[in-house]
Amino acid sequence: MKVKMKLFADLASCLPTGAVKNEAQIEAPSGLTILELLDQHNVPRGSCHLVLLNGVFQAPGVRGEVALVEGDVVAVWPPVAGG
Repeated sequence: MKVKMKLFADLASCLPTGAVKNEAQIEAPSGLTILELLDQHNVPRGSCHLVLLNGVFQAPGVRGEVALVEGDVVAVWPPVAGG
């Protein structure tokens, strides 16, 4: 199945070669969870502050339980500081 992964700020370095504008189409096995997807691409779990699945927030406790389906979009932001 194909899913889209969007990684922002420092996390963009974890995207595979060929990624465009902080996003990449990923070929993934059926039933893959959000955490498994992120782990496969070496995205540090401690840096996954805000995780959205199709625009809906995914709390840390459910990221290992939610199975992805064809066409899903996973977007991840690290913690940010401003001032």
